[in-house]
Amino acid sequence: MSTASADSVARPDLPWRDRKRHLWLLGLVPPTALFVATALVWGGNQLGLQSVTPVLWWIGPLLIYVLVPLLDLFVGPDGENPPDELFEQLENDRFYRYCTYLYLPFQFASLIFACYLWSADDLSWLGIDGGLGVVSKIGLAISVGVVAGIGINTAHELGHKKVEFERRLSKWALAPAFYGHFYIEHNRGHHVRVATPEDPASARFGESFWRFLPRSVVGSLRSAWRLERARLERLGKPVWSVHNDVLSAWAISVALYAVLLGVFGLSIAPYLVIQAIFGFSLLEVVNYLEHYGLLRQKTGKGRYERCSPAHSWNSDHLVTNIFLYHLQRHSDHHANPTRRYQTLRSMEVSPQLPAGYATMITLAYIPPLWRKVMDHRVLDHYDGDITRANIEPRRREKILARYGVVDHAAAEGK
Repeated sequence: MSTASADSVARPDLPWRDRKRHLWLLGLVPPTALFVATALVWGGNQLGLQSVTPVLWWIGPLLIYVLVPLLDLFVGPDGENPPDELFEQLENDRFYRYCTYLYLPFQFASLIFACYLWSADDLSWLGIDGGLGVVSKIGLAISVGVVAGIGINTAHELGHKKVEFERRLSKWALAPAFYGHFYIEHNRGHHVRVATPEDPASARFGESFWRFLPRSVVGSLRSAWRLERARLERLGKPVWSVHNDVLSAWAISVALYAVLLGVFGLSIAPYLVIQAIFGFSLLEVVNYLEHYGLLRQKTGKGRYERCSPAHSWNSDHLVTNIFLYHLQRHSDHHANPTRRYQTLRSMEVSPQLPAGYATMITLAYIPPLWRKVMDHRVLDHYDGDITRANIEPRRREKILARYGVVDHAAAEGK
């Protein structure tokens, strides 16, 4: 296979070159942010700013809830797709793979360094009297949780690939958030059932994120176990064995946590839990907005239609694209799951979010605001026919009544 770089691809006789090529390295900002924050804490404390510097341990949420949305607003949409004739050369350019591979060592370095900071009782070298306070430790845990959450997205990119090495890296990237079963459920469950009521990771119209979160977490875990059990039964292998990919992925997390607790002590346990919960919750809020209210219709044979660009919410804001490896080009990802992030296209036919994912996750936390922004967009997407949406069953009758539709099944007592 050719390993030509995008720079060589962008010959003078071709009209296109990847202007984002070196911007992809900015994807390493989240896993290195803790080290930047530490340097700023040290510098601030040297200047006598001890009352201000603890805020810097919250650098993770400041990054995803403040900085990236502001940059999205300032920089605007991406607006550029790679031409079809360059797909193969871009796919074979290993530079893009290395950008994702590099995330992992920084991810684990951040976690290990955070464990040291949580356990240390003498941080005088940072200008801190004693150790970190509880509020700073919680902020640090959430910041590391941001790294773990974006690490799940990195695992998502790697886990879809055919290269065994990348699939192994995917399991390691999932380990800090203790979400190894995502490796099975996302590839073999979500991609099959997406935008249907049977998919726990597809949010329903009228369903708040806070109701979706436990449904998706528990439903995805159950689905992963069922899928893996069925696979092993077909192969004639025992479920409780080293052949079980769910168990092997969890084993990496158990080993990682055991080593960290053994080295740094049990005092770090609450913060490991906080970072893990925040990490997988960050994944789930992205799941929530990616398919909210969208539904694949059933054919005359009673099967769901093929997944199309109409079944994923897209956004093409440049900054979030860079930080999430084109995850916002979600329709093309579902159409071509093994396609590498650098070749994913923005599709105008896809339903579009009003802002980047980084902005929309904040809206998702506030259900009334989310409904005000998104419900009419779902309705518009279906040309005013709300019955074509994936509606929350518990609220179906109320939602249909709101839009002047009679629920015939309810009226007939079915």
